[in-house]
Amino acid sequence: MRSRRLATGRGECLRARCRPVDVPCGRLPPPMNALLAPEALVFIDLETSGANFANDRIIEIGLLEVDDQGVREWSVLVDPETPLSPFITGLTGIDDAMLDGAPTFRQLAPSLLEKLRGRLLVAHNARFDYGFLKCEFKRLGVDFRTPTLCTVKLSRKLFPQHHRHNLDALVTRHGLSVNGSRHRALADARLLWDLWQCWYGQLAPETIHSAIATILGRPELPPQIDPAIIDDLPEAAGAYAFYGEGGRLLLLRRASNLRQQVLAHFAANKRATPLMLAIRRIEWRDAAGELGARLREIELARWSPDVGAQQPAVPHGNTTTELCTWQLSLPAAAGDCRPQLVFADDIDFATADDLFGLYPNRREALRSLRKLADAHRLCYKQLGLDDSVRGVACAAYKQKSCRGVCIGKEALALHSARLLTALARFKLKVWPYRGPLALVERDDFGMREDIHLIDRWRLVDTVHSDEALHARLADGPSDRPFDPETYRIVSRFLQAGKIGIRVLPAFSL
Repeated sequence: MRSRRLATGRGECLRARCRPVDVPCGRLPPPMNALLAPEALVFIDLETSGANFANDRIIEIGLLEVDDQGVREWSVLVDPETPLSPFITGLTGIDDAMLDGAPTFRQLAPSLLEKLRGRLLVAHNARFDYGFLKCEFKRLGVDFRTPTLCTVKLSRKLFPQHHRHNLDALVTRHGLSVNGSRHRALADARLLWDLWQCWYGQLAPETIHSAIATILGRPELPPQIDPAIIDDLPEAAGAYAFYGEGGRLLLLRRASNLRQQVLAHFAANKRATPLMLAIRRIEWRDAAGELGARLREIELARWSPDVGAQQPAVPHGNTTTELCTWQLSLPAAAGDCRPQLVFADDIDFATADDLFGLYPNRREALRSLRKLADAHRLCYKQLGLDDSVRGVACAAYKQKSCRGVCIGKEALALHSARLLTALARFKLKVWPYRGPLALVERDDFGMREDIHLIDRWRLVDTVHSDEALHARLADGPSDRPFDPETYRIVSRFLQAGKIGIRVLPAFSL
């Protein structure tokens, strides 16, 4: 441990070692008091075996506890129980030999929890450190939660004139000295504490406290909502739902940032709205990106049978026995194509040919076909919409919206060709693969990877590692029904070509 003067709360003065480049430090930090630490803080940095929450592990923890008793440092290497890559060793200087005999996270968890409990966790790119801590504790069955403050966001808020806010840029900008090796946990945690003191030397405490309050976004929740939800909401894509009495769904939406969008509902000017007063429970499902958010929205809707008036028009994602489509029947005569209504309970919409449109029930299917007939001057009788006797003009012809195939004025082949043209844009895509697909989606920071296992336009499961994917494949195909919204979303993303695709072998039956 390097030599440094630590405030003890007994009159010693702790000064930031900074020589600002662009803004002079007009004030020196006061002795340790409520200005520097308005609440108990822990400055933390982690070194990890990689950047993926699901697959990688913590290999080093460095932290400083800051409160009215002073500053206490703690640093420990952690056995990740897996070999390190040459890249991580090159970046951190930590190798397998150094980790040999180090405690595992399971062994460290009790003492680490004690150091983190009841403190505001301060980290640079806090999403990374907090995400890894939550995953490590989750593996142990511990529901870890704590408020977090990101110094990247705080720097942007305090110094908006600058564009770069990574730690190296801030070290240079504020003239901080690095005592120890960059990319080692304790050295980087010390830098955050030095940076914190430097900011308090440059700016009025009220300015910093106001920026912190804005970033933390701790609105006053209705009394019936557990306030701990604020600390749990992730800054990630996903979908969320508000529920009222008896589990009634009040609102269902997807978001690119769950935390930001959910908390925005509880702004001071919205607290007295009927929706806010009716909320009894909030649920969410996080995701790596937009595809996952859309699939999570369907997942939440599937378990929410009661949709309130605030609910946007989002299909529920659960197939009913009435889900149907038009299938062109084989012509009984040359060129004679006729639509026949078929139901999801009877055929698999993912593999059947010549299907057009998706409808929640028979009534909606007939209404849509009639509308299509009127727009393209098609014959009601030929489409099965008019059951008048043979040889008599259909109702559409009498209204001058049919070209007369029903009374021989138009050839069957020509009418069928026009019908096919009218239906073309509604044609369902047949599943084009022999087996399932893995659609791989990563978040913007490369810290989360969602692997969406899709088979015959159905979401089989979403996993986060190849091991979990292989385990799910071994369980065989899904018995989920065909879902129109999942079909539309997946086909749209496949067509756009903006997501990783891995073609997998067919399920073993």
